[in-house]
Amino acid sequence: MKHLSKLNKIAAGLFFLLAFTACSDDDEATPPVVETNTIAEFVASNENYSSLEAALEVTGLTSTLDGTENYTVFAPDNDAFATFLTDNGFSSLSEVPVAVLTQLLLNHVQMGEIMAADLSTGYIESMATGSASEEPLSMYINTEGGVMINGVATVTSANIEVDNGIIHAVDEVIGLPSIVTFALADPTFNTLVAALTREDDFTFVNTLMQTDAPAPFTVFAPTNEAFASLLEELGMSSLEDIPTDLLASVLSYHVVTEANVLSTALTDDMEVSTLAGESFTINLENGAMITDANGRMAEIIVVDVQANNGVIHVIDTVLLPAM
Repeated sequence: MKHLSKLNKIAAGLFFLLAFTACSDDDEATPPVVETNTIAEFVASNENYSSLEAALEVTGLTSTLDGTENYTVFAPDNDAFATFLTDNGFSSLSEVPVAVLTQLLLNHVQMGEIMAADLSTGYIESMATGSASEEPLSMYINTEGGVMINGVATVTSANIEVDNGIIHAVDEVIGLPSIVTFALADPTFNTLVAALTREDDFTFVNTLMQTDAPAPFTVFAPTNEAFASLLEELGMSSLEDIPTDLLASVLSYHVVTEANVLSTALTDDMEVSTLAGESFTINLENGAMITDANGRMAEIIVVDVQANNGVIHVIDTVLLPAM
């Protein structure tokens, strides 16, 4: 009987061991489910972003923002999309051409993870491209008193961390920027904007918003300090003192039509024809410089601010046509 008892115990032990091994094999065959929280999943799970979710689906960008590549997204809410549709004469999202909607959404996306603290006032690139060039569109970030993009969208909730990037909630849809968008958004150009709009019959603003001919434009944009130096040079106290005809010709002298001329296309001794009907010369020997019709020199201090309808290069001196 003792031998039978021992056999029963051994049998029970073998049964337990086999059962344990079987359970272990099952555990290895069925790995545990790992929950994810990608950008696309965050948008889909938040009812306040149902319009953004629908737009991502229509454009096929859901899979992009559901992958393992890291992105930073400025995410407009439903109210922002409603305002965008109304302002642009659409009754629903389905009326927006898919190609346009795709670039519009990409204008809210940057590669990599960018926390709000890492943003500074200046220009960054979006993932969108416009009608003027294959170069990525620029975005103007203003961090004074918060974060504002292109002068239209404010970050309302920053640094939402997800598995594949960072989301910053914004209160407006960020439209594809024109030359005028950056002129208005960047306080560096306050005096330039005042000059462009000084006279009621000036058509510069309407022209520089166009995406058809005479677009694309290349604009050599003088800073506020450049205009202050010009007034001193001309012995005038304010912008209002510049004769209208002279101001119009000066402004036209900074605009090139039907060309999106990037800095990489500039060459030494390059003659540049302008909207004013006069030309100036690019010099690259001692940095990127411009010699105007009067032999005056201007330095190009910022290059390749890419808009949907052209490109801006910032200069430190106002150019003057032949006087």
